[in-house]
Amino acid sequence: MAVHLISPERLSLKKIENILNNNFSLKLSKKSEDLINNCRNYLDNKLSESVEPIYGINTGFGSLCNVSVSKKDLIKLQENLVKSHACGTGEEVPQRISRLMLLLKIHGLSYGNSGIHLSTIRQLIKFYNNDIIPVIYQQGSLGASGDLAPLAHMSLALLGYGEVYYKSSKKSAKKVLDSLKIKPIELNSKEGLALLNGTQFMCSYILDSVLRIKKLFRIADFNAAVSIDAYDCRIDPFNENLHKIRPHKGQISTAETIRKLLKGSEIIKKSKNSVQDPYSFRCVPQVHGASKDCLGYVENVILTEINSVTDNPTVFPDKNLILSGGNFHGQVLALASDFLAIAAAEIGNISERRIYRLISGDRELPAFLVANPGLNSGFMIPQYTAASIVSQNKQLCTPASIDSISSSNEQEDHVSMGANSATKLARVVDNLERILAIEMFTAFQALEFRRPLKSSEYIESVFKSYRKNIPYIKNDTIMYKYIDKSIDFLRKLKI
Repeated sequence: MAVHLISPERLSLKKIENILNNNFSLKLSKKSEDLINNCRNYLDNKLSESVEPIYGINTGFGSLCNVSVSKKDLIKLQENLVKSHACGTGEEVPQRISRLMLLLKIHGLSYGNSGIHLSTIRQLIKFYNNDIIPVIYQQGSLGASGDLAPLAHMSLALLGYGEVYYKSSKKSAKKVLDSLKIKPIELNSKEGLALLNGTQFMCSYILDSVLRIKKLFRIADFNAAVSIDAYDCRIDPFNENLHKIRPHKGQISTAETIRKLLKGSEIIKKSKNSVQDPYSFRCVPQVHGASKDCLGYVENVILTEINSVTDNPTVFPDKNLILSGGNFHGQVLALASDFLAIAAAEIGNISERRIYRLISGDRELPAFLVANPGLNSGFMIPQYTAASIVSQNKQLCTPASIDSISSSNEQEDHVSMGANSATKLARVVDNLERILAIEMFTAFQALEFRRPLKSSEYIESVFKSYRKNIPYIKNDTIMYKYIDKSIDFLRKLKI
């Protein structure tokens, strides 16, 4: 089995995809072990030599930060923290997200600024390597102080409490640990706080969305190219000279992609009756490109965040410092995920407009893309469905980051709501996938009416593969099955 060595080296999106997709196991590097041990030894020495209050280590939490806790109760303090904060509710977090949370928490703790014991981080690694996935709930985090409730549910299982998924079924964490002869850990001073403070819930949702959106944006470009040919559009709006004089990166790359996708198309080469095309076709570089530029910004934010230390307080052994700050605050993630949700929703918005144009009976295409409209409704209602989903995405794009509700007796008087923003983003991405599947279904149907002319070699090769599972619709049939098959095709498509 391939092994990823946990180290202070930055994780990249490509590296994370490789770890997840190829089922890498995790192992601590000697460098990380030394950093973790050095920090823990410093913290233990500090506690033995000092009677000063250190937030969350020998004090209560939140607004109880001025309440001292005796040394004999420090272990109980950390266990109580995990138990009391496991207040999540709502839908369960998908297992792929929970697994990603484990990976990111391990990576964040490995920098040696958290005061964690080596045995505690090794317990996290055992969970990851044995595919023991804690049951976590979507609702409960304010996005500051980090993702307390979701990370508490993740941490419960390390102590033998709560539930986990193991071998495809939900089971008691204690029973699974007993069956694998893994002993539940006992948290020492600071460790519960190190596990619960942090942005790994938000990060995991946003990171998963970023990885999915990267592919969906490529599919959106592909769909646009098919729709451009199916609607008998002009190639002029994609000429590189237009985009050189407005050189936004995403715009330039999108125009280039459309040109490549349509290279060799017999349809695009033929003379056109229309002087101009609707914006949903003509402005693909400007609209898709803007969303891609937004994605680039969010990628930079998330890469910085996952390669950061976001728990609190933070320990600096070499500088003899223990600092209580706000690195767990998720504002940067809340703003980024709200922005990305809007960018993804706009890709769905313009996609639905192309669907509408294709079924409208223009440019020698039959109304609703069936040969006998009236008796047949054809693709009338797939467009309804797309419109409904687009509308829901608009509702989901109300920003969570502009909201804040004070908590912990006003100690935490500004919170990011980044967790709500991140989970909303995931729903927008799910919806975008469905809209793009409907466009692909519609565009390939419309392309049939341009025969015997063919599109480009690449588009025709995808079309041929698509038709193995989803047929040309001659007469009304049950459509939802083909939408589902289109979603499945889209997920498996290598593009």
